[in-house]
Amino acid sequence: MLDNLRSMAVFACVVERGSFSGAARDLGITTSAVSQQIRSLEEEMDVLLLHRSTRKLSLTEAGQAFFHSCQEMVAAAERGRIRISELRDDLVGDLRIATTPELGAMHVVPALSCWLSAHPSLKVYFEADNRYIDLIEERIDIAIRMSPTLADSSLIARPMARVDQILCASPSYLRQFAPVQTPEDLAQLELLPIDLVQNPQDIYLTNAASGEQKHVFMPARIHSNNVFVTKSLCLAGHGVGRILYLDVQKELARGDLVEVLPQWKMQDYILYAVTLKREQQPTKIYRCLDALSQYFSQLPGGRSVRRLTDETTQQ
Repeated sequence: MLDNLRSMAVFACVVERGSFSGAARDLGITTSAVSQQIRSLEEEMDVLLLHRSTRKLSLTEAGQAFFHSCQEMVAAAERGRIRISELRDDLVGDLRIATTPELGAMHVVPALSCWLSAHPSLKVYFEADNRYIDLIEERIDIAIRMSPTLADSSLIARPMARVDQILCASPSYLRQFAPVQTPEDLAQLELLPIDLVQNPQDIYLTNAASGEQKHVFMPARIHSNNVFVTKSLCLAGHGVGRILYLDVQKELARGDLVEVLPQWKMQDYILYAVTLKREQQPTKIYRCLDALSQYFSQLPGGRSVRRLTDETTQQ
């Protein structure tokens, strides 16, 4: 079938140029190779396509009908080539982005909002889910993931920000208990665990000044699998949230929440933009990554969100 398509393209070129030699020059092959392609096509279909003479070529009735089909095939192939070039080089077509509902609503959409408005030819789909998404199986172009580390030889992971976990609670909740001054004091409080985290009630802390490490198990009565729900419970005074600093910056600044044991640090996470490892990515993916990187590099400062490039510079 592939040979037939090639021969059909050669036949169309011969008719358009009016000679075997003209088609050979256009196609960059020898005249004998052109002649062989036409002969093979006629033998396979058992029909004469061209009347050959020393002065010119002319189409048979079958050749005339077949020529139109060959023209349509070549035109369709050219349209396909142009479309592929557009999808590779221009900001058009589909773009699929996977993230969590929380990151999507609070950061990814704000990061890309102006960029999306500037490129109306892009069709964008956000897959917002807390489950692990296979980029190949679900045709995802970019996945935004939060993890302490990320190692997969089939993926390219671009670090965009480093984000701390913190313990926080409403002032009204904390007033019900004795002041929390040491990690051991956490045992009197109730955690509001997000069950997406492995062993969420095991709290591992490191003293920022001395490097001393502590492990505390916090009791829990109310669980959730969603940051928005956990933050609402926290604001309503139902317990202590184990939440990313990125997700509660505004509440901390307003005083609606306060950090518990700020001198003790939990394990931090790296925010990655993940793509499949390919020799060449479409331009729209690179431009989207640029917009995401620019946004996360300009997040408000503070002790917990730090640009990885800045850290590298300081080392």
